[in-house]
Order: sequence, then C-alpha cells, then structure tokens
Amino acid sequence: MEIKYDSNGLVPAIIQDATTKKVLMLGYMNEEAYQKTLDTKQVTFFSRSKQRLWTKGEESGNFLNLVDIKNDCDNDSLLIQVNPVGPTCHTGTDTCWKENNNASYGFFSTLEGVIAERVANKDTNKSYVASLFSKGINKVAQKVGEEAVETVIEAMDNNDELFLYESADLLFHYLMLLQAKGFTLKDIEEELKGRQK
Repeated sequence: MEIKYDSNGLVPAIIQDATTKKVLMLGYMNEEAYQKTLDTKQVTFFSRSKQRLWTKGEESGNFLNLVDIKNDCDNDSLLIQVNPVGPTCHTGTDTCWKENNNASYGFFSTLEGVIAERVANKDTNKSYVASLFSKGINKVAQKVGEEAVETVIEAMDNNDELFLYESADLLFHYLMLLQAKGFTLKDIEEELKGRQK
C-alpha cells in the first residue's frame, strides 16, 4: 500500500470499531509502526510525546486487534478497523470523544430511546407508548399481530404508500414488543449473526 508520510515521517491513523463503526481514536504511525501493526495484528503507533513506538494496550491490556487497514484517496491518512479489547481512551472511556461504543442502527436506535423514555415517564395521557405499555405485554403483542396482518393485506394490494405506512406501524410496534420483553435490536442482531453460515 502506498502511504504518503508527512515531513515528520508520520501518517494520521483513524481507529474505527469494525463492528459498531464508531470512531474510537486518532493516532499517528510511522513506517515502522505500520509494519509492526501488520506483523503483530495489534495496532501500534508512533508516540509523539514518548518519541517511540507504542502498542495500544501494552500497559492497560486494552489492545486494538487489527481487522483491516484502508488508505484514503490521497494516500495520506489511514482508516484502521479493529476489534477493541476494553475501553480505547486512556481516561477509561470507550472512545476519545467520551462516547459509548455501542452498535447504532441509525434512526431505529433513536426510536428505541424514545420508546424507553416514554415507558419510563409513564404519562399515559400524553403518550401512546406509555398507554399501550400500561395495558400489559399481551396488549402490546396483540397490536404487533394486528399490524402484521394489516401489512400482509397491503402487500397483496398495489398501493405502495399504504404498504409502507403499515410496515412502519409494524416495525414501531415490534420495537415496543422487544422492549416489553427486555430486548433490543442488538439482541436480534446477535441472534441473526449466530445463524449465519
């Protein structure tokens, strides 16, 4: 791989969790650190403060196990995908930006958060979610069944707008049912990964 090192012989290395896609940290590599990373499969940097090679985790045990290295379009920065062992930041946080390194499913993760918040607030007068949860898991499950039937009916018609509308209702209520059972999309992902051959 062609790498354009800067005038100090360094290249920025962006570290990303290979599974969650969260950016964990930024470090710098010289040619020797890059080669050691390839050889050991553990990410090694050139420490500008210590002026020596530094394998992440050599003191803490929180290694960054190499999955993949990509070069950017100008060959002057690296994207390194890893499987982290423990928190990445020296402060003990998952990332150097104080973020949790959790899987994100985009808007669906936001929606899971909204559902959890409304269930916790228990404002049954203002929240449909809280109201449905207050009736118990059987009512939540029944609603998922109703939405599934409506989705199937719309799938057999030619009205794409109604099909998408009912599909959204089904998914929304399914997310509610998952939470009512104490699960999240992460649990479903793990189950499906376990079935992959």
